Amino acid sequence: MTSIAAAPHARRKELLAALLRSGSFLTGVIIVLFWIACALFGRHFVPYDPLAEDILDSLAQPSAQHWFGTDPLGRDIFSRFIVGSRDILTVAPLATVLGTLIGTALGLLTGYFRGIVDDVVSRLFEAFMAMPTIIVALLAIVALGTSKTTVIIVIGLAFAPSIARTVRSAVLSERELDYVAAAKLRRENAAHIMFVEILPNVLPPVVVESTVRLSYAIFGVATLSFLGFGLQPPSPDWGLSISANYGMIAGGYWWTVLFDALAIASLVIGVNLIADGLHGALDA
Repeated sequence: MTSIAAAPHARRKELLAALLRSGSFLTGVIIVLFWIACALFGRHFVPYDPLAEDILDSLAQPSAQHWFGTDPLGRDIFSRFIVGSRDILTVAPLATVLGTLIGTALGLLTGYFRGIVDDVVSRLFEAFMAMPTIIVALLAIVALGTSKTTVIIVIGLAFAPSIARTVRSAVLSERELDYVAAAKLRRENAAHIMFVEILPNVLPPVVVESTVRLSYAIFGVATLSFLGFGLQPPSPDWGLSISANYGMIAGGYWWTVLFDALAIASLVIGVNLIADGLHGALDA
C-alpha cells in the first residue's frame, strides 16, 4: 500500500523536476508572469493614466517623456502597453476554462459510452469544426451582442469540440484497461467511472491541449477586438489599439501599432513555450 500511495507523489516530483529543467517552460512562465504582473499592478507604476487624452501632444514620437510615443488622442502608448494585458488575460483564460470543462465532459461521455452517443456528438463536432472559428465567433457575437461575457462564451464553445476530441481519444484507450473493468465489477456507476477513475488518467493531454487553446484564445480575443467585435473603447486592449491605429503606419507613425503587436506576439509565444514544456515533461 505504501509503494502504491507513493507512486503518484514520485511521479509529481519527476514532472516538476522535468519542468524545472525545461528552458522553454521556464522562459514561457517568465513571459506570462510578467504580463500577469502588468495586468494586476501595472496601473500603479505606469507614468501616465492610460485613458488620459492630450490632443496637444498627439502622435508624439518615442522620447524620454513618452517612451513609446503617443497615439492620435495623445494617450501615452507605454502606459497603455503595460495595462493592455488586463482584459485579454481575463477573457482568454476564462474562455479556455469554459471550453476545457465542456470539452472534457463531452469527451468523457463520447469516449466511454461510444455507440449512438459518440456518433451523434462526433458528427456535430465535425460539422462545427468545418467552419472557421473566427467566422462562427463573429456570427454568434452579432446575434448575441458585444460584451466580455459573450466573447468568453463564444470562444469557449468554439474550442470545446477540439478539446472533446482529444479527451475522447484518450478515453477510448483507458476504457479498455483493467482498472475500469474492476470499477465495473464493483458496480460503480458511469459518472464515477468517468470522472473519478478515468479523468485523472487523461488529465495530461487535457492540460497540454488547454494550454495550447489558451494561446489561440489570446489571439482570438485580440482578433475580435481588432475587427470591432470584442472589447470596446476606451479599453487599452492591444487588439483594439491596433485596430484604431493601424492606418497610421502609412503616415510613418509606426509606434502606434508596433508595441501592441509585439505584446500580443510575446504573450502568445510565452503560452506556447509553456505548452511545449508541459508536453515534453509529460511525455518523458
